[in-house]
Amino acid sequence: MLCSVALCRGWGDCSVWEGTGFLTSTCPLSHSGIGPHLLLHLLQSHCAAAQITEGLKSREEQILGSRFQPGACGMASPGCCLSRLPSALFTSLLPVMSGLTLLLALLLLAGSIPSSRAAAVNSCGSMAEQHCDFMCHCGDCSDENQCGYLGISAVLGSPFTCDFEDDDCGWRDVSTSTYRWVRGRASLDSWGTGLHSDHTMGTDRGWFMVTMSPPAKATATAWLQSPVMQEATATCEIWASYHLSGSGLNQTACPVLRLAVAFGNTVVELWRSPENRAEGWHQLVAYPGRIKGQFQLTFALTQPPTCGAVLALDDIVFRNCGLLAAGQQSCGAEESNCRRGSCLALDRFCDGTDDCGDGSDEDAEQCQLFTPCPFEEDLCSWEVEVGQPAWGRNTSMALGTTSGVPTRDHSNNSATGYFLHTISGGASSVARLSSPTFQATNSCSLVLYCHLHGSATSSLSISYVINSTEHLVRERTGDTGNCWIRERVDFNLTESFKVLITGEAGSGGTVAVDDLILSPGCVPQQVPHSSPGLLPSEPAPMELPGRARASLCTAEEFSCDNGGCVSAELACDFAKACADGSDENNCGATTFEEGAGGWHDTSVGRLRWAVQKATEPTSTALVGAGAFLALQRGEGQMVAPAKVRTPLLGPSSLACAMEMSYILHSGPQGFLAVAVMEHSTDMTHLAWHTRGHGSTAWEHVHVPLGERTRPFQVELLGMAELQDPAEIAIDNVTFVQCDPGTEPLGAAELSCNFEADLCGWYQDRGSDFQWVRSTGQGQGSDHTTGSGYFLAADPSAPWSRGQRAQLTTYSQEPAAAPRCLTFWYRLAGPQIGTLSLKLQLQGAEETVLWTQRGSQGSVWHRGLATLPATGQQHYRLSFEALRDGFVGDVALDDVALTAGACGAELSCSFEAGACGLAGSGQWWWQSGGTGITIGPVADHTTGTTTGHYMVVNTSKHSLPMGHVATLSSALYQRSAPAQCLAFWYQLSAAAPGTLRVLVEENGEQRKLFSISAMEGDTWHRGHVTVWADTDWKAVFEAVGAGSEHSYMALDDLHVSDGACPEPASCDFEWDTCGWSSPSDERLHGFTWGWKSGVPLAKYPGPEQDHTLGTEDGHYVHFDTRVLGAGGTAARLESQHLPATTAGCLHFWYHMDIPEHLSGGELQVKLQSVAGQRTAWSVAGQRSQGWQGSTVPLESSSEFQIVFEITSRMWPMEGTVALDDIEYSATGGCDSNPEAPGKVKSSSGFVAEVVLGLLLAVIVLALAAAGCRYWLKRRAQGSRMAMESNTPQGFDNITFQDDKVIIAQVPKERDED
Repeated sequence: MLCSVALCRGWGDCSVWEGTGFLTSTCPLSHSGIGPHLLLHLLQSHCAAAQITEGLKSREEQILGSRFQPGACGMASPGCCLSRLPSALFTSLLPVMSGLTLLLALLLLAGSIPSSRAAAVNSCGSMAEQHCDFMCHCGDCSDENQCGYLGISAVLGSPFTCDFEDDDCGWRDVSTSTYRWVRGRASLDSWGTGLHSDHTMGTDRGWFMVTMSPPAKATATAWLQSPVMQEATATCEIWASYHLSGSGLNQTACPVLRLAVAFGNTVVELWRSPENRAEGWHQLVAYPGRIKGQFQLTFALTQPPTCGAVLALDDIVFRNCGLLAAGQQSCGAEESNCRRGSCLALDRFCDGTDDCGDGSDEDAEQCQLFTPCPFEEDLCSWEVEVGQPAWGRNTSMALGTTSGVPTRDHSNNSATGYFLHTISGGASSVARLSSPTFQATNSCSLVLYCHLHGSATSSLSISYVINSTEHLVRERTGDTGNCWIRERVDFNLTESFKVLITGEAGSGGTVAVDDLILSPGCVPQQVPHSSPGLLPSEPAPMELPGRARASLCTAEEFSCDNGGCVSAELACDFAKACADGSDENNCGATTFEEGAGGWHDTSVGRLRWAVQKATEPTSTALVGAGAFLALQRGEGQMVAPAKVRTPLLGPSSLACAMEMSYILHSGPQGFLAVAVMEHSTDMTHLAWHTRGHGSTAWEHVHVPLGERTRPFQVELLGMAELQDPAEIAIDNVTFVQCDPGTEPLGAAELSCNFEADLCGWYQDRGSDFQWVRSTGQGQGSDHTTGSGYFLAADPSAPWSRGQRAQLTTYSQEPAAAPRCLTFWYRLAGPQIGTLSLKLQLQGAEETVLWTQRGSQGSVWHRGLATLPATGQQHYRLSFEALRDGFVGDVALDDVALTAGACGAELSCSFEAGACGLAGSGQWWWQSGGTGITIGPVADHTTGTTTGHYMVVNTSKHSLPMGHVATLSSALYQRSAPAQCLAFWYQLSAAAPGTLRVLVEENGEQRKLFSISAMEGDTWHRGHVTVWADTDWKAVFEAVGAGSEHSYMALDDLHVSDGACPEPASCDFEWDTCGWSSPSDERLHGFTWGWKSGVPLAKYPGPEQDHTLGTEDGHYVHFDTRVLGAGGTAARLESQHLPATTAGCLHFWYHMDIPEHLSGGELQVKLQSVAGQRTAWSVAGQRSQGWQGSTVPLESSSEFQIVFEITSRMWPMEGTVALDDIEYSATGGCDSNPEAPGKVKSSSGFVAEVVLGLLLAVIVLALAAAGCRYWLKRRAQGSRMAMESNTPQGFDNITFQDDKVIIAQVPKERDED
């Protein structure tokens, strides 16, 4: 049945995009080593980004200061976010999205089900037995709401899903202590200390379930229980995402998450978290099996005291859990009807699994000729070979919680049911189980259920034996998870034979079998005998063989082909350790001509991978291809893609990549994907994917794998429709540049403009998101040529999840002398993070050489850092982008490495050190949280206790009265006749002494600034204009005053060309002049941007500034789409200004907000110790060009001017820009003869010339009309001159304290 996918449903009618090859899907689902959301989020993040920018989440329910924000239901619904994406952004992302049709089909059981966003329950009054049974009986599927899932997730677009965005879907906390589950979301005020985002939306605005109040004295468990569900099919899969964070993750027993199911009087553990876990989002997959009647699920997190771990749970998805709809169907030749009327393949009858859902396929009378062995009483007719290890008959209850042991049997789905198992027990751990001798047959088949879990090297093989010769028929290798997997083999032999089942458990693993079922064609031989020369009449396709271990080597060693032994850690590490190189022979690099080359199938569904030879091709595409690895029909019971994995590999180098040929001739539902599984962290990363198409040609692909620690595995996933003919295969697999001991050419080339490639810089493929070589795509042009390439790390892009993107180098040769690394960077967007340059010496921890945090505007800035001499030590460099928010991008270009130390940095936040400033001993570099001397609680850059600054203790015991502590910069290059040195300072309240700023030029110093006291304990901005004839230094002097507990602190030095403007005045051509957005994230605000008029799709704004009237001019701006309903606002604050009784503010603003969305305001506020009041405001409006306004200001104490955009309705699409802000502290507004006019359009100059000529003609005509008329006009002009004393620009606004009255006067057209 063909189904349609409609993502991000919400208001209105979100149309399904059919016929585009984009969002079309079919019903069959998948199981994958990659979690479904790892693939699904590549597209979902478009919705997440749109929901951010459209303001689709309210923050009204957040609790300030709390890491997680508990909340209840009632959040408003999101709109059809995909359809509202900006067209340019949408177009730029199409190359990424277009390859995901198939991946979505795998991961969504998508249907044309109406959105249940309102979460109505059982609106059609269906019967109780039809509620929560994974089938939609109501037209709106509301009978499936509040079932531990919703009928359909409006955000994810998937049915039977709980994303926790609206409510808890019926899940409830049943904990018996204060350690409990709550519904919450992340908060940016706790950034870096826990969970940063949810999994659904990938932002701080999404919701999840999270544990609270971890135990402090005794081990405790937090329990989360589902509502009652009913009737799970044998194919049912439960997917969920969980996030771990905290300091105790590396402890063995800290914490453990379990998922259990309770039905009848039985409780069964379905899944348990692995021991190796890294902080971040992980995927769990659990298989409840066939459950008749009602059942409940429970998540239990057990944590010992002092562990301090926090766990969040999100996106619980139930897939393939509902019974097939009743009703007679017409079945194919190889099918038969169930009692309910649905069709089932003939080989699925009498196989020990209730596939029909009504038990009719396992009817006792129908299956009476089959010979089952459930091991409940004994071994039936099977025999266990004596020796160690051996197959043991046991139950889950008796075996306990040993790693890898099944938690229930297959026959009864119970912990008390019996099965056979073998557990790892040292070298040569092979257990053998053999059948009686059977007669020659052409219709004997064996069905069994196997369980391989806990080790990537465990294996199970099924063979037949003739005359003591073993013939392999089927083999499984690897960890297939905590589930029972159906396997079926056919025997078509002309002589008598035995079936041999061997199991070998790898270290820490278990192999188990249950429910061995022999078909009626398997007839025991009455008189045992053997006849030579028996061969199968139709040889099965060559399976993926395992590698037998030689008995001469221990379990910790690899047996070389020449008889030698090497450490098992040296096998498949991309470097030959055996003398004959055999340790690298079966590691995935192969042509498949001599076998699988180390690849082993781990499929659990109805597709599998196997080596195939094209001796009798069924299609023209595979003619002459020799041997290859092909997708074939499998015997598993799940509806899942086929998976095949390499052996354990690694470590690998930065440039490591896998290359292969592939053919993907299938319908649009077919796909291939490559993932990397890292066992040390239990993380899986998608490396490459492509969807099905009609091509019959072999293609070649280069898949970067990057630097990985050992052990890791490469996993290949494939999917095709079972009913459609398809040719999906791979061949000629090679691994290139993977040996960590070999560096590629150009690895030492660190100077790079990224026009051709990345030079000596490489992606850290283990990062949460990646740097992308780009030409702009709406973010802006490159720095080199304006039309070339640069590197961008975009945390809002669909491939971005997690917090970190790293660009790194190979180990570099030791440096005997300092060198200077310069680069150009861009940090743009209303909520962006941190860019850092790090150095790691061999055997040492990373150190930060340079860092910049927060939005710096959509313009390029120059950064530089001195690389120190490293002596005899090798070193590595890395650029790291940290996501502190979710809307913005980081860019990098023109990296250059030159000899010698760098000069003075033009901007210094002191986050990475003292930036070359040298002191006389009393100045200290510290943070408020770890300071060694008295100083500010928080820095200015970040506003946190972890931010750094320079401070001097001016207490009399540290700096006696009259003593001077000096802090000098390196040389600043004279780049303009006048330069502005700006800095932020803080002085303690109690007689701190005097802070002086001097400029040193040619050894001579002159004082430019001095201050001895300030109001409050906040950071203040100072600036001096430097007129220099040559390069110069800045010298900061602290003069002691002999007081107690006093200090002076400096932060955020910045040098720019041009004279310094007056405080709070700015034309924004060179920088933002101290105007900034507050760094306190508890305000849940966003940063204003700074850009030129050059159009950027991602950051819209006026195409010309006000100062210059050209696209080269600059202004500050804000995109109102990021605002949400309620208290979310965007603030732009001035530096602290002294009290005034006659201040005046002039500024120009540009608004472009559609009338039907104009639910916001632009306000001017005054903020002081007395509070905050509104001095001016204007409602959102359509663009009327640049408009000027004048605001008289008065404050009895020190204050800040704040421009604030607020939203009363959402989404509020539009932009607001500011330019040419002028502030004067004295004289008031009336005395300023150059108050701005009302409007200045982009073509203002031309308009003035034309109007001037027209006025001249009018004046001449009036003069010719007569003196009386002229005098009358003169008198009228006098009256107008008298009126001109009122403030100009928006004279229809009358200010009354914090209120604004807009007079109803006719609008005037903009001047053209």
